[in-house]
Amino acid sequence: GMRRQQATITSIGGGARRQLRSRDELKRAVSTQATPPFHPEIVNKEEKVDLQQKAVEMGSLYDPANERDACGVGFVANIKCKASHLLVRDALEMLERMEHRGACGCDPDSGDGAGILVGVPHNFFKSELESKGIKLPEQGKYGVGTVFLSKNQEKRAKAKSMVEAAIKQAGHTCIGWRTVPTNSRVLGETSGTSEPYIEQVFVGNNKPGLSQDNFERVLYKIRRWAHRTHGAKTSSKTHRLYVCGLSTRVVTYKGQLSSTQVARYFRDLSEPEFESHLALVHSRFSTNTFPSWERAQPFRMLAHNGEINTRRGNVNWMQSRQGLMKSSTIGTQEELESLYPIMNEDTSDSGQLDNLLELLTLAGRPITEAMMMMIPEAWQNDVSISPEKKAFYEYNSCLMEPWDGPALMAFTDGKCIGATLDRNGLRPGRFYITKDDRVVLGSEVGVLDISPKDVLAKGRLQPGKMFLIDFEKQQIIEDDKIKNEMATAHPYAEWLRENKITLGTKASIPNQSRHSRAPIYDLMQRLRCFGYTRETLEMLVGPMAIQGAEALGSMGNDAALACLSTTPRSIFDYFHQLFAQVTNPPIDPIRESIVMTLACPVGPEGNLLDRSPGHANRVFLEQPLLTTEEFFNLTHLKQPGWKSHELDATFSVTEGARGLEASINRMCEAAETAVREGTKVLVISDRRTGTEHIPVPSVMAAGAIHQYLVKKMLRSQCAIAVECGDAREVHHFCLLTGFGADAICPYMAFETVQHLIKKQTKKALTVDQAIESYRKSVNA
Repeated sequence: GMRRQQATITSIGGGARRQLRSRDELKRAVSTQATPPFHPEIVNKEEKVDLQQKAVEMGSLYDPANERDACGVGFVANIKCKASHLLVRDALEMLERMEHRGACGCDPDSGDGAGILVGVPHNFFKSELESKGIKLPEQGKYGVGTVFLSKNQEKRAKAKSMVEAAIKQAGHTCIGWRTVPTNSRVLGETSGTSEPYIEQVFVGNNKPGLSQDNFERVLYKIRRWAHRTHGAKTSSKTHRLYVCGLSTRVVTYKGQLSSTQVARYFRDLSEPEFESHLALVHSRFSTNTFPSWERAQPFRMLAHNGEINTRRGNVNWMQSRQGLMKSSTIGTQEELESLYPIMNEDTSDSGQLDNLLELLTLAGRPITEAMMMMIPEAWQNDVSISPEKKAFYEYNSCLMEPWDGPALMAFTDGKCIGATLDRNGLRPGRFYITKDDRVVLGSEVGVLDISPKDVLAKGRLQPGKMFLIDFEKQQIIEDDKIKNEMATAHPYAEWLRENKITLGTKASIPNQSRHSRAPIYDLMQRLRCFGYTRETLEMLVGPMAIQGAEALGSMGNDAALACLSTTPRSIFDYFHQLFAQVTNPPIDPIRESIVMTLACPVGPEGNLLDRSPGHANRVFLEQPLLTTEEFFNLTHLKQPGWKSHELDATFSVTEGARGLEASINRMCEAAETAVREGTKVLVISDRRTGTEHIPVPSVMAAGAIHQYLVKKMLRSQCAIAVECGDAREVHHFCLLTGFGADAICPYMAFETVQHLIKKQTKKALTVDQAIESYRKSVNA
C-alpha cells in the first residue's frame, strides 16, 4: 500500500496550504469507524491473524532483501554514569519530537517501528522480581533480554523451553521470566494483529571466575543457539521467538509503534524507579517495505538513520568469510560454527550491520575499531589524513569491504556510547554537551529544550567523523584521539610494506603470446560473434577512446525492454531496470573525487576475527579495468603461492543450446576444485571463441562462479579475473563487478580501439593513449 508522512494538504481560502496535524486530528480524518472495545482476555488468550503475513502468503511482491530504513535517531547520556529517570523521560521526549521522521501506513495508529535502549535498571528489576519471590544477583552478574513470543500459550511455552535449553547448554541458570506490562489499547489494527506476547528472561552467571565481558560472549551464544534451534524445529510463521537482546549492560524496549506510542505502550518506562545513565532512541521510516515488531530499532548495539546501498554484496562476502573464521575469544571452532549464519536473512540492512558489529566486538575488537572498519572515512584521496590512520584504513580494507551508503550510526556496548557519520556526510547529526554532564545527540536541532546558559558546547558530526562518550573513563573522546589510538595499536604501515602486492604496467613476455590460444579470425567476424554493431563502434567505443567520455544522447532510449523484445539481445540488456531503482541522485565523480575511489585489494582474505601481517598479502588494483599487460601480470604473479587457474568460458558448437548450462556447471565445479587445491586467481576466459566454440556470456559465467563459491564459503579465498569479448560499455563493467568480478580485461574492446585508431587519417592519438582514454571514460 501507499505510504505517507504525517503532513496533509488542505485547501483554505482557495489556496493549498501545508499543515501538520496532530495524531488525534489525523486519526479522526482517516478513520470513519469507532475504536473497537478493548478485551485484554481475548488479546492475551489467542493470536490474531497477522495481516501483513497474510498479504505475503497471498503472493505480494514483498522481498525481505529490499528492507531499508530512513529514520530519526538520537541518544541522551550522562558522562559521569549517573542514572536517573529524568534521563529516560528526556529520551522519550526526544523520540516523540522525531515523530515526523517516522512513518505510518493508512492505519495511523500503526507506526513503522520505534524503541529505546537503556542501561539495565538494576534496582527496578530487583524490586520487580522480589515481588515474585525471585532474588536477582548483583548488577553485572546476570543478563536480561526482552523476548517476543507467540500469544498462544502452548507455542509460547515451547519457545521458552528452547531458550532455557540454550541457557542450560551454556552451563548457566535461567533465574526466571517476567511478563512486560504493556498497554495494547494504544496499538492500531495492523500492529495489533502482529503484536507479540512480550516477556523478559533473566540469566544468572554460574561461574564465579567468569568476567562480565566473557559472560557477554556466553549470552551471545545462548541467544544464537536459541534462535537456531527455534528455526530448525519450528515454523517462524506459526511459532514466534525473537530475542531483542541479551546483555548484562543494556536492555531494549521496541516494537511496531509510532514514536509517541513507546512511552504509553511500555508501562515500565513510566515507573520512577526505572533509571538509566544512557538512552538510545529510534523512530523508523521503512522505505518501500513492511514494518514489523522485529525490525524496529534500536537493535542490540546500534540504531541507524540511512540505508546501506552495498548490502547484497556485504552479506554475500560475510557468508563466504565464514569458511575462514576462527576466534578462541568466542569459543571453539565447533561453537563458532554453531552460530552460523552470522547474517540474519530476514532483517533489514541495519539489522545485518548490527549482526556484524556484535560479532566483531565479541571477538575482541573495540567497538570503535569495528565501526571504523565497517564505515571508514574517505581516506584514499585525503591529503590531510595522518600516514598512520591511512595505513590503518588500507590494512583493514584487506579484511573487509565498507558497508557503504548514507548513514548516521548511533552505537553502544554499554561501556561507551557514540555516533559516526558516513564518508559523504549524507545524514545529519547534531550534539549538545551541557554543564550538568549530559550529552544529547539527535538527527536534528530541537529534539530537547535546553537553555543556552546550560550548554557547555555544541556542534555537528562531520563526514566520516566519530563522537564518543567513554563511561569507564567518564569523558568525551575526540575523533582524532579515538582513531589515532586505534591506528597506532599495531604497525599497519610496516605490515603493508612487507606484504602488499602491486601490478606492473608492462608484461614480462610479448603481448602476442596472449592471442595464441585461439585461431586469429577476421576482426569484424569476431565482433559480430560478440554482438558488436556499427552503432557500438561509432557511438560508443569510438567516442570513449577519442574523447575520453561516454557518448550522451538527449532523446532517451526507445528500444524495447530486453525482456519484451522480439530480437536477440545481449544478456547485459536485461539488467537495466535493476540499476534504475536507485532513488539517490547520481554522484558527480569529479566534484566528489575526494570521497570516491576505484582502488581495491583482491585475492585471498584472512580470518576476519583476527589481525596479522599476512592479512595484507593481497593484490592492490587501482581500477578493475585492466590492460592486457596488467591482466597478464595479475594472472602470472611471481610471488610464492600465487598460482592461477584458467576456466574456459566457451562450449562446443556440437553441444547445442544445452552446452551453455553444462559449461557453467563444469566451470563452477572446476573453480571449487581449483580453490580447494590452493589457486588464488581464477581466470574466466572466452579467448577460445571461434567457429568451433561459442562464448558463455561473461556476466553469466562470473555471476554463477561467484555465487557458487559464496555458497561453498570459498569465495574469499580467491580473486576472479574475467577476460571477455562481450563487455564494452560502462553498464557492462558495472554488472561484471557487481556480480563478482575483481578484474576485467575487455580484449575485444581494446582491439576495436586499436582498429579505429589505425583507420584514422590524422593520428591525433597513439593506440596506448586511446586505450587509456577509453579506460578513463569507463572510470568516470
